[in-house]
Amino acid sequence: MRSPFFNEFAVTNHPEKTIKDEYYLKNITSYYGENVFNDEAMRRYLPYRVYERLQKIIETGEPIDDATAEGVAHGMKEWARDNGVTYYTHWFQPLTGLTAEKHDSFLSFDSIGKPIERFSASNLKQGEPDASSFPSGGLRSTFEARGYTAWDTTSPAFIVENANGKTLCIPTIFLSYTGDVLDKKLPLIRSAQKLSEAAVNLLKLFNKDIKWVSTTVGPEQEYFLIDKFYANNRPDILITGRTLFGALPPKGQQMEDHYFGSIKPRVLAFMQEVEVELYKLGVPAKTRHNEVAPAQFEIAQIFENYNLANDHNQIVMETLRKVAEKHNFYLLLHEKPFAGVNGSGKHNNWSMVDSNGKNLLAPGYSSLEQLEFLTFLVSVLKGVYKHGDLLRASVASAGNDHRLGANEAPPAIMSVFLGNELTKILDHIENNREMLFTNKEKIDLGIPNFPLISKDSTDRNRTSPFAFSGNKFEFRAVGSSQSIARANMVINAIVADAIIDITEKIKQNLEKNNDIFEAVIDVLIDEIKLTKPIRFEGNNYSKEWHEEASKRGLPNLKNTPEALKVFVADKNKELLSKLGILREHELEALYTVHLETYVKTIEIEAETALGIAKTQILPSVVKYQNQLLDNLKLSKDLAFNVQTKYEYVEKYSKLVDELIIDIDSLEEELEKVEQIDDEQAKAEALAEKILNEKMAKLRKTVDTLETLTDSTIWPLPKYNEMLFIY
Repeated sequence: MRSPFFNEFAVTNHPEKTIKDEYYLKNITSYYGENVFNDEAMRRYLPYRVYERLQKIIETGEPIDDATAEGVAHGMKEWARDNGVTYYTHWFQPLTGLTAEKHDSFLSFDSIGKPIERFSASNLKQGEPDASSFPSGGLRSTFEARGYTAWDTTSPAFIVENANGKTLCIPTIFLSYTGDVLDKKLPLIRSAQKLSEAAVNLLKLFNKDIKWVSTTVGPEQEYFLIDKFYANNRPDILITGRTLFGALPPKGQQMEDHYFGSIKPRVLAFMQEVEVELYKLGVPAKTRHNEVAPAQFEIAQIFENYNLANDHNQIVMETLRKVAEKHNFYLLLHEKPFAGVNGSGKHNNWSMVDSNGKNLLAPGYSSLEQLEFLTFLVSVLKGVYKHGDLLRASVASAGNDHRLGANEAPPAIMSVFLGNELTKILDHIENNREMLFTNKEKIDLGIPNFPLISKDSTDRNRTSPFAFSGNKFEFRAVGSSQSIARANMVINAIVADAIIDITEKIKQNLEKNNDIFEAVIDVLIDEIKLTKPIRFEGNNYSKEWHEEASKRGLPNLKNTPEALKVFVADKNKELLSKLGILREHELEALYTVHLETYVKTIEIEAETALGIAKTQILPSVVKYQNQLLDNLKLSKDLAFNVQTKYEYVEKYSKLVDELIIDIDSLEEELEKVEQIDDEQAKAEALAEKILNEKMAKLRKTVDTLETLTDSTIWPLPKYNEMLFIY
């Protein structure tokens, strides 16, 4: 029988939403970035001298002067007004991992009390949110509430449209009254600056006159969509972002027919509107497709400057949420919203480009360019080898723990995949002191009129957490709901540290022998040998690799409480403080924030599971149990053979009793754990005793009961409805 949650509305009454004609009929380039205070808008609205001065400030990183800020503020306000904006906000990224904003109007009054619209340099440059109301890890308390937002000149302002108006959003950093970091953006910017300095110094040894090196990022965002009707009837989804209960349907993803499949019209209409909104905001959305799991999808951005990529990914997540609501969908960004099917990640494609536009992770053609490429490649290997634990910690979260290590995502062990060709090149250097690059191969299909296929120098290893893929590294361990800022901050920092070390060694060799090839090769041989343990070309999912990784001494931080301790390890404190990215007490605060977030997340999930089990599941299964008992009694009264029915009712009744025991057991254990004073010990107990033991046992019982209970009685929408009816 159909569940009471079978949603005919989702199937029949949701015609695809149509995009406004003025955008649907336009070329993308005709409206791309129209809601961004980009170069075109600045040239139009800023006096020439103000524009030139601002560009120089952005390029050199020097502080902005008041006169320039006043000119920019006026021009930005005029542009915003011409686009129908009445309010502005400092848009920042606190340690929640989300974005935050406080809106102010342009309304002011002149000397005689006449209302005017004004936006000053001080309004643009600095804001003052309440720092004590955001996570701070003890850096701010209620009686020390002052915090500041400061204008990020390197990320353009943009306009967010809503049904009843528009808001000017000014990207900013967020810090405390005492100057402590309270956001994810400032450490990211500092790490990129440090990597730029280190890379420029290395390139000087190759006689390259480079002004700067920037990291570039192209994130791939995975997500689930379900009909909003189902979400509204699932308290676990509404409160925790994932299903705490739910039996697998007979057909999930095992037929492998959803990945890259034809996109359903209703979903495609949603995607198209998302893309229009993103293009207006200057977000370079490039790819859309069905993902592996049913109801799972992906949107990917084109590579761009790390800071813009970070801001744009936050805009992507928020736009997905807003447009989903309009299309009567519910967006799920949790890393594992449905047990038993693939979770969602955010593949973070990372590379480096110099001020001449050259990708430093592309081999090039001359011997010197190839030597330069290998030096940067080995620097990345060294960074991951020395600080793989910190890289793992950068993606630690309660949600990501469900995903890392399953057969859909890399394990918690950090390793690097290079591919056969690069492995051969490094081995050849180690053994023969010379480079051995080969031309790109072609694949001949053997069919007339079909083109030859260019064969990439590396295969794709989907099991590797940090894989080289042609001219970039793909960090596949980032969770779908996470900000990419923390992961990229760590990648930048560990690579910068490795570049600094390698540069010094090359300099020392050059003092003895002025031959750049010999000086670099000597260093590369040592580093290739040193970093061999981090290189792995096989199946990262396999049990054998876990055993081998242990022999190699690679850390395996299996859950968030284990991983977070890495933030306050002496070697990582030293790394981030000496590079000027985060001071020791700021790292301690960061550790505290993430630990508290984990504890609160698991406590909320446990309380939600108890609430659903006690007030929805238990009454429903008792009701069905009574129906079974009534039927059994009737069968006895009619003198039917009731042995089979008796066995079934006995089996079901035992499960109901087991459910009651599981509820009581979880409740009792949760009360004990909540009495633990030490936050690290509490987090560890929540992971092992509550999540992996008591909640897992309760779920197993509930999911078994779901498969045996009358669908018209079961109180929650089922997987086969949520994943397939949309």
